[in-house]
Amino acid sequence: MKTIQVNASRNYDIVIDAGLLEKTGEYCSPFCPNKRAAIITDDTVAPLYLSTVENSLNSTGIETIHYIIPSGEASKSGENFLAILNFLAEHQMTRTDTVIALGGGVVGDLTGFVAASYLRGIGFIQIPTTLLAMVDSSVGGKTAIDLTAGKNLAGAFYQPQLVLCDYLTLNTLSKEVFADGCAEVIKYAVLNSPSLFNHLEQNLLDFDREMVIAECVSMKRDIVNRDEFESGPRKFLNLGHTVGHAIEHRSAFTLSHGKAVSIGLSIIATCSENAGFCNSETVKSINRILKSFNLPITTDYALDELVDIMLSDKKRDGKKLTFVVPESVGKCVLHAINIADIKTFLNPWFK
Repeated sequence: MKTIQVNASRNYDIVIDAGLLEKTGEYCSPFCPNKRAAIITDDTVAPLYLSTVENSLNSTGIETIHYIIPSGEASKSGENFLAILNFLAEHQMTRTDTVIALGGGVVGDLTGFVAASYLRGIGFIQIPTTLLAMVDSSVGGKTAIDLTAGKNLAGAFYQPQLVLCDYLTLNTLSKEVFADGCAEVIKYAVLNSPSLFNHLEQNLLDFDREMVIAECVSMKRDIVNRDEFESGPRKFLNLGHTVGHAIEHRSAFTLSHGKAVSIGLSIIATCSENAGFCNSETVKSINRILKSFNLPITTDYALDELVDIMLSDKKRDGKKLTFVVPESVGKCVLHAINIADIKTFLNPWFK
């Protein structure tokens, strides 16, 4: 078991271990003073884990209600956001009650935004069940829903009170969903850890789950501790995401987040080489490891249609958009580009 503490606007622990779901009540009880909790999950996770979590909470005297959304990115919508708010209000949930996100990134992002908004803030606990959610979206307090114009355009920074990562839930993931999380793990390795990169290359899908999750969470923790609201260093976590989000959005979210980030990482590495930031060996290493994890590195979408979406990116700063570009495995830099020059910067990959 590993426990990692985040010191942000709210301090909290991230617990990483096997078998945590059966101990949910024990861990969550200190954060449920009124002994009432609402569990938000989806129709993939609910049949697998909802009863285990509810039974554990009930065994410690915590009364539970639950709300189940359809799985998939389309559920991270304004309609579901309002529906869950109304559900909490109908059940007269109060500020001394708690909302628990049980699921992947979609459930966590949506539930977190609900928790931040309901009664201007209610207790919030994350129980991620996918690798992507464990290493990335459940940590750091970013919550959001998607708008028609783009991904994660409405949301709030709202830190959870506790994160429980039971990596036994990874055993029930499809290969495709597990690979999605691997894209984020590879992102962290390229950002800041040649040793993690080497471990992934040597072990591929048989990597040490507890160690890898803990290392990724620790890297994100360090960045969030320094820059909770993404005014500086936290921007590095967007490696592969600016282009990736555009590809994901252009596909109408039929392409998964992890696959889109993988393509975005490959594109930005190629363009980084062309701009003189890194050498060809770095690009080859990044593409090789992505393909080793059965992640895509190409897209059929045209540059023009992706740039149009990027111009609505929440990270845009006036007339500039900042890209995270690799110099080598383990070292990246921020590169702010004028809107007028984005096509020139990205064109080497698309031509």
